[in-house]
Amino acid sequence: MKFGKEFSSQMVPEWLQAYVNYKYLKTLIKDINRFKRKTSSSTVVDMEEGITTAPIQVSSTASDRYETTFLMTEEKGGEYELVFFRRLDDEFNKVEKFYREKVEEVMKEAVMLNKQMDALIAFRFKMEERSPAELIEYTPRKGMEAIEEGGSSRAGRSDEDDNNVEEEIYNDTFLKPANIDMSKMKAASPAPVKVLGSVKINNTKKTPRSTVKSVLKISNGTELRFSIGNLRKIEEKLSSALVEFHRKLWFLKSYSFLNVLALSKILKKYDKIISRDAAKSYMTMVNNSCLGSSVEVMRLLDHVESTFIKHFTNGNRTKGVNTLRPKVKRERHRLTFSTGFLGGCMFSLIVALVAIIRTRNILQDEGQKQYMNTMFPLYSLFGFIVLHMTMYAANIYFWRRYRVNYSFMFGFKQGTELGYIQILFVGFSIGALALLCVLANLDMEADPKTKDYQALTELLPLLLLIAMFIVLILPFNIFYRSSRFFFLTCLFHILAAPLYKVTFPDSFLADQLCSQGQTLRSIQFYICYYAWGDFKHRQNTCGKSQVFNTFLFIVAAFPFVSRFLQCMRRVFEERNIEQGYNSFKYVLIVVAVCLGMAYEVDREENRQIIWRLLGGITSAMAVVFCTYWDLVYDWGLLNRTSKNPWLRDELLLPYKEVYFMAMILNVVLRFAWMQTVLDFKFESMHTQTVIALVASLEIIRRGIWNFFRLENEHLNNVGKYRACKTVSLPFNCDEDQ
Repeated sequence: MKFGKEFSSQMVPEWLQAYVNYKYLKTLIKDINRFKRKTSSSTVVDMEEGITTAPIQVSSTASDRYETTFLMTEEKGGEYELVFFRRLDDEFNKVEKFYREKVEEVMKEAVMLNKQMDALIAFRFKMEERSPAELIEYTPRKGMEAIEEGGSSRAGRSDEDDNNVEEEIYNDTFLKPANIDMSKMKAASPAPVKVLGSVKINNTKKTPRSTVKSVLKISNGTELRFSIGNLRKIEEKLSSALVEFHRKLWFLKSYSFLNVLALSKILKKYDKIISRDAAKSYMTMVNNSCLGSSVEVMRLLDHVESTFIKHFTNGNRTKGVNTLRPKVKRERHRLTFSTGFLGGCMFSLIVALVAIIRTRNILQDEGQKQYMNTMFPLYSLFGFIVLHMTMYAANIYFWRRYRVNYSFMFGFKQGTELGYIQILFVGFSIGALALLCVLANLDMEADPKTKDYQALTELLPLLLLIAMFIVLILPFNIFYRSSRFFFLTCLFHILAAPLYKVTFPDSFLADQLCSQGQTLRSIQFYICYYAWGDFKHRQNTCGKSQVFNTFLFIVAAFPFVSRFLQCMRRVFEERNIEQGYNSFKYVLIVVAVCLGMAYEVDREENRQIIWRLLGGITSAMAVVFCTYWDLVYDWGLLNRTSKNPWLRDELLLPYKEVYFMAMILNVVLRFAWMQTVLDFKFESMHTQTVIALVASLEIIRRGIWNFFRLENEHLNNVGKYRACKTVSLPFNCDEDQ
């Protein structure tokens, strides 16, 4: 692999603009080389002069900028080389400035983490005085060796023991100065009691309880309480903070190494083409700069690793390093093979299904109507799930291809995020099993004596749905447990909206549910059909049940109401007026959906006309509003003043036509959604077929929306250089306020 491709592949996606523009510098060298070839007759003299004379002189200004003076501008082609060194200086100064700023940020963050670690160590030793017996059961960390060995109370702590605490605090200081008297440093360190005296618990986790307390103006209780539960929470938060801090330091280390290497490579190319010796003097300046030395970052990395291993993994270095530096999972060949095999099985089963229906003429007029009204809604649920997972897998593929950092935006734990092949494997497994169930009970001929169907085959879709649910909630570390629990956590937050703080994954999943309305209705039909229907005769009275019809309104409106509540929480919590406008969009959709449900449920013709008219008006308003919001706010497009007319300034896709096609397709599919409200009849297709087709189009629209939504979010992060999460710290120090 050429260095240019390797260089771009290893960049931190959110810092792309801050790296050396290696490609541009290469074009400048090509210009120099092109001019050299044109004037090849005089290059021999120039080369000799270039070798005997120092070509450049590097100096630094008072404003911490580095400037290169090119000493051979009078030579032929010297103006090209002068431009090259000016641009090289610009790139280096850009990188140096960015690196200095980031180093200053991590040094300030290290000071805060120092105080947090001081408080944690003091908290642990204070816990030894309070409840030594509980701490034995708790398997205490490093720094509580006396409890591990003897289990005796240290209530009668001596001055020597307090000095041990102070030494413990000093030894875990990230920013421990070099060549300093340790006794003086320890004398300046605060005693454990003093450390805890200026500290309070930081209640940053937004739970339903804390939300209710904040609304009722009740204190959340920030005083220190010495309990095992609090110690666990403190260690969990501080451990996450150290992991994220280590990740940030690792990014800076990689940033420094890659940019120094890029500068070295480009100067070697220059020396090779022009036959000069500029790389040596320029790289001496680079190596002496903040970017080239990176002493602070390397020292911080070592201290963070040793502190984390000592206090959070009981001295187990392997476990600590694996937590701080998780390895990226490689795709296994057997997984790829299994996914392809299941995809082939799905295709073969679909062909077999069509062939059986055609040759045996199974779906007669009477049987077709019965099958479409009962079995088809049951099996279409699996089709919607498989289609959505396929679209999500396609999203992941293109996000990775165009360097959209989706795992960071979703907050996946590093190394646990699923790839597109894994998503397809799960989706194709569900699809193949569902198709096998369809083939198993497709025989429409009932027993002529009893006029019923075989109970086992009729229960197959229910059994498959129950099996999927069991796999989803399995607590064992199999079947992608971290991803399943992440999904369930976000789902619970959606169900409990607005009691939980709204995060990007929560709002994103709620948007996905807004496109899965028909799936939710199918689940409702499952409950009615198997609980109160006569599934052996494929008979049900769900449509005539008042309870069922009432729940139709609730199920249809639930995703949009949940999304509305999330927006309203953000309005009050973040004072974000845009979220207020966004919430109005969901109000319109809820009204349109409910009017559509009223048209479907109410059998009175006069009232149906009114429901349909009102539903058409509100759904048209909702579609126009939603389309505008999709294109302008969620995708960031339709910007007339952009350098890419009617798009946005920064685009990841190389072809602008794709954006215009996506916008047109989004508008068309948005209006196709109106069919779910207006319920137009098509003589050539059964009603259930139309419903499934429109639901599938909405899922496809959502899949397209997903890519551009995350692309826009990613570019916003790039604009602010946000590459790491902000983790809440467990303690709140008075002196920092």
